Amino acid sequence: MSKSQNKTKANDMDVETFISSVSPIEKQDDARAILQIMHDISGEKAIMWGSSIIGFGEYHYKYDSGREGDMCRTGFSPRKTAMTIYCMSGFTEKNSLLNILGKYKLGKSCLYIKKLSDVNIDVLRQLIQEDWDFMNEKYP
Repeated sequence: MSKSQNKTKANDMDVETFISSVSPIEKQDDARAILQIMHDISGEKAIMWGSSIIGFGEYHYKYDSGREGDMCRTGFSPRKTAMTIYCMSGFTEKNSLLNILGKYKLGKSCLYIKKLSDVNIDVLRQLIQEDWDFMNEKYP
């Protein structure tokens, strides 16, 4: 049985060079703001994962299926349609925060924000902090 490899891997691509390539310019400003929030929370240096994810920290996962790999503990991607913030813990117990966050969309473990001015930054920071704490507890 061959195990598929995770395509998203840490690399030495420069984070600031990547952010500078993002358009429009307002999305660069939002990316730098999220970069600072995640750095403040994690205390980690930002590194690129794949070609478009900026991540902090690392953990090793292994699924019951046997698939395993490494991924950032928290991260984001300034995508064309929305800023994607990866919350590995999901959102099942976060309704009280999501109710006061502002304008967003959700995926299974992704929070999509068109622009930071659409959300309450303090609430966003709290969501990221709770996710970071969850990941550190689950993957010490």
